[in-house]
This record gives sequence, C-alpha cells and structure tokens, in this order.
Amino acid sequence: MTTTFITGANRSLGFETARRLRDAGHTVVLGARDPERGRAAADALGARFVHLDVTDDASVAAAVADVAAHEGVVDVLVNNAGVNQPPKPADELTAADAAAVFDVNVIGVVRVTRAFLPLLRASANPVVVNVSSGMGSFAVTHDPDRVESTFAAPLYTASKSALTMLTTQYAKAWPDIKVNAADPGYTATDFNGHSGPQTVTEGTDAVVELATIGAQGPTGQFRDRHGVVAW
Repeated sequence: MTTTFITGANRSLGFETARRLRDAGHTVVLGARDPERGRAAADALGARFVHLDVTDDASVAAAVADVAAHEGVVDVLVNNAGVNQPPKPADELTAADAAAVFDVNVIGVVRVTRAFLPLLRASANPVVVNVSSGMGSFAVTHDPDRVESTFAAPLYTASKSALTMLTTQYAKAWPDIKVNAADPGYTATDFNGHSGPQTVTEGTDAVVELATIGAQGPTGQFRDRHGVVAW
C-alpha cells in the first residue's frame, strides 16, 4: 500500500488529487491548516486528517510525529499548499507581501520536505511532487500563445519559479528520492475565481502522474498534463 501525504488538501486541486490517489489505491493522509475544513474534507474522502500549517515549525513537527505514529512511512509527499499574491498593483506590493507569499510557496516546501525526509527514506520508492506553475516559467510567460503571458503577478510568479528550481536541486541532491514539479495549468479553482478553462480533474493530471511514477520514473522534471514544460 502506498501512503501519500498531501498539504493543503481540503479543497480544489489538493482535494481532487487526494480523491484520485485514494481511488488509485493510495492510503491518503490529508494535511490542512484549517482543522474544521480539513476534517470535513477527510471525512468526505474516507481519508485521515492531520493538522498542518506549512509556515509553522511546531505544526509541521507535530504533523510528522502524528504520521510517524500512525503510518510510519510516507511514500509520496505532495507539496500542494500555496497562496496567491495580494490583489493589488505591482507598485503597491511590499516586502512583507513578498515574505508572506514565499513563506508558503517556497519556504513552506523546504520546511515540510525536510521534516518528512526520515519518513520518505523509510519508503522503498520515495517520491516528492511540488505543485508549481507555468506562471513561474520564463518560456511560458513570454509565449504570446499562452494565457500565462497576459498576467503580471511578480510575487506569485517569482515564488513558483523558485519552487521549480528548488525541485531540480533537490533531485540532484537526493538521488534516492524522486523529486518533480507539476504545472496544473490554467484550471477553474477558487484561486482564480473559477476562470480557468480546465476542470479540476484536468488540473491534477500532472500531479497524479508524478505521484504514481514507478521505481524507474523520472526525477528533476517539470511537467504539465501534456509533458515536460520549458522554463
């Protein structure tokens, strides 16, 4: 049985990823910052809820201890939790705004991944999937045929670019763990007011693909539902 821990899994892409991996036979542990919403989501899926705030060291440590006591191993870690930047013009964005975005989207991934390393290394085939974005790709955001090129979101895009690079560097540093990044694409979620043309299921295709790779699967890649993303 494959045990999978997903951060920010109480709604949208995280919840759909949890549902699909549960249906694929994974034992899913659902991490969320909001206990009420997290428990409700876990109950709906028949999964186990663990409280987790990716910005808090004590919360992450408690979550790891909880999983260690109950499951004893994590085969797949999906770093899904993420935030958008504040809805205001670029010239009004502050250093504090940047710190808040990076604390979740980048530092939170470092915090969670490092804490879960012992449980990942207890697996015969450990996998980490970081949910990044094409919005963090130079190639994609400069392609006039891509919708991502029409947005200006300095802090969000910078954080996702940093996350993708973090992914590739972790893959180099940890040859015993497969570490990849997924671009969900422009998906209709609460994140964008449900304006994206993709369904939430389509948005999780790359995440699910990378979460279910076998022992000979790739590492250090950035993929969307169509394949490798240039960045």
